[in-house]
Amino acid sequence: MEPLPNSRAEPDGSATIRVLSYNIRSMRDDTDALARVIRACAPDLVLIQEAPRFFRWRKKLARLAHAADLVMVTGGATTTGPAILSNLRATVERTEDVLLPPTPGLHRRGLATAVVRFGGVRLGVISCHLSLDKDERYTQGGMLLDRLAAMGVTHTVVGGDVNERPEGPTFRRLAGDLQDCHTVARWGGTDTWTSADPYQRIDAVFVTQGVEVLGCGVPLGAPGVTEADLRAATDHMPVLAALKIPAQ
Repeated sequence: MEPLPNSRAEPDGSATIRVLSYNIRSMRDDTDALARVIRACAPDLVLIQEAPRFFRWRKKLARLAHAADLVMVTGGATTTGPAILSNLRATVERTEDVLLPPTPGLHRRGLATAVVRFGGVRLGVISCHLSLDKDERYTQGGMLLDRLAAMGVTHTVVGGDVNERPEGPTFRRLAGDLQDCHTVARWGGTDTWTSADPYQRIDAVFVTQGVEVLGCGVPLGAPGVTEADLRAATDHMPVLAALKIPAQ
């Protein structure tokens, strides 16, 4: 498997970055394996789903960030799960934690959002975890796109657990407005759930038009990423994308 491009500033003023989307199941599994997987992927941004939400949740998420050579940006219990981590290459311009409207009897969902800079390149960032209910999930997909449009940023990356396969209506709604990175530039593995026996793709990274997708997929066989760690870390496989963000 060809390695993904490393993060770097390009001579034309654009920026190549790595983005990892990862459902970490509230860090209930092997957190050392989880940190090793994240660190080996060398991401500039990590878009987390199912971050810890209860007792000492900030401390747990900060400990994971530190172990993976990253820092916390936003999210966690304040979004009911989605969170964003970054390396020190990213300059955080602003953040906003968004709670989506609740549906009685269902887990409330939220979005972790931020605007960051890599050199002179400005990028909107959203981490999401959509509903298990198909009707609520479709509505949330529309809300996500509305939020993206309201961020006032030309280029945006969205990572998350869609809780739906690519042929589903919500996934297709997102992929109709955005680029589904794995479809655009296939790299690595495809299926993301379960980590013990992957059989379906329900996690994805999307980007707005104009962002060049250099490669995206599950980092099976990537340097430093072992199958044992992937299985032990959580019940989802991560999705790693290399993106070239145009100069602005």
